[in-house]
Amino acid sequence: MGKQLDHTSHNIKGKFSLSILAHQLKSPYNLGVIFRLADALGVKKLYLSGDTILPPNRKISKTSRSTEKSVHYETVESIPEFIKKLKNDGVLIIALELCDNSIPIEEIILPDNAEVCLILGEENYGVSPELLSAAEMIGHIPMQGNNSSMNVASACAIAAYSLINKLKK
Repeated sequence: MGKQLDHTSHNIKGKFSLSILAHQLKSPYNLGVIFRLADALGVKKLYLSGDTILPPNRKISKTSRSTEKSVHYETVESIPEFIKKLKNDGVLIIALELCDNSIPIEEIILPDNAEVCLILGEENYGVSPELLSAAEMIGHIPMQGNNSSMNVASACAIAAYSLINKLKK
């Protein structure tokens, strides 16, 4: 039987060319989980926009295990300017939403040396039409059960992990 390892990270491997835009996330729990996920997976940067709850916040800090202090993030004031900058910088914008033109996240093919921004939407309503129309791709997580959606932080974990594995190759 294996021995459980110390959970203290001593091996910083760097960041991947994946950033995440969290738009209209109002739950400090969800945002805290996303900060912790970004730290664990080596996400390059988090962007927070709309009415997304912002650090410092005790509930975010508790859930994130204080990773909001070490994960690079910034607030986005203007979505149109932000999207324009991403596109000018050659960043591939992928929204995470179930749509009539979305494809399973595992079927997304990234160009070599891609820089990617994953867009997450509001907990109850998903990615806004404005952000969906700005995305070059829309990916979804195929659901096997009766429910057609999952928690935004859980969906982010699955999508970010899948995209990072594609970026590694």
